[in-house]
Amino acid sequence: MPDSTHRTLTAILADDERLMREQLKLRLTEVWPELNLLGEAKNGREAAALVRELRPDLAFLDIRMPEMTGIEVAREIAGLCHVVFITAYDQYAVEAFEEGAIDYVLKPAERERLSVTVERLKERLGRPSGGQQNDPQDLAQLLGRLAARIENQAGGAGSAAREYLQWIQASMGQSLRLIPVQEILFFQSDEKYTRVQTTQLEALIKKPIKELVEELDPAQFWQIHRSTLVNTAAIAGVTRDFRGRQIVTIKGHPEKLEVSRSFTHLFKQM
Repeated sequence: MPDSTHRTLTAILADDERLMREQLKLRLTEVWPELNLLGEAKNGREAAALVRELRPDLAFLDIRMPEMTGIEVAREIAGLCHVVFITAYDQYAVEAFEEGAIDYVLKPAERERLSVTVERLKERLGRPSGGQQNDPQDLAQLLGRLAARIENQAGGAGSAAREYLQWIQASMGQSLRLIPVQEILFFQSDEKYTRVQTTQLEALIKKPIKELVEELDPAQFWQIHRSTLVNTAAIAGVTRDFRGRQIVTIKGHPEKLEVSRSFTHLFKQM
């Protein structure tokens, strides 16, 4: 890895979600304006090719990408540059991170947390070794353990190992916004769009309720109607109207949500 002490550091960024790439670029510009981003990739194979072609100091790699995973890319480019994993799933990276061999950025990239990572990267890349603390064999073993951990999480533990959505990409006027799912009070669909409601904003997405049911943690979001999903943490209470229908009231929001007959069992104590 080339000496980086007296020159502008360079990087490539790989993530299959465009909005994630845009958000990380924005945050990096804020906390590390002198970093030179040489290129972007939307899958692992493109990322490996970019590293071989451009020889950056850093490769920001999404752990889960089409074509090749971030782990597979890291194995292929071992020794060519320093790897920073991008992940929505903290448990995937903690072991490697704590051993000091690999840095990581959690999605969505928050300015404060990214600043810590950037300072660590600057310090590491400023060392005479260029930041490569582990020899290739040690790094390969570390990547192998990380890959095995991811595979076990994804495959063998049933529903507990499911990877659920951590954020929603929603339209707000002419722009897109990234909304952490824990901030969402409820989803409610109409004919064309699904409404996303938080305490601060309302936005629209094109993803239907039936897809959200599959992609959201069922312990966090309950379907109470064919057109409604509600965050269990946002439920203030359940009452009955004059027709005997169950009505969910929401913390911090005036809207009342009807529970259809198919889902009354969720509140069977009422």
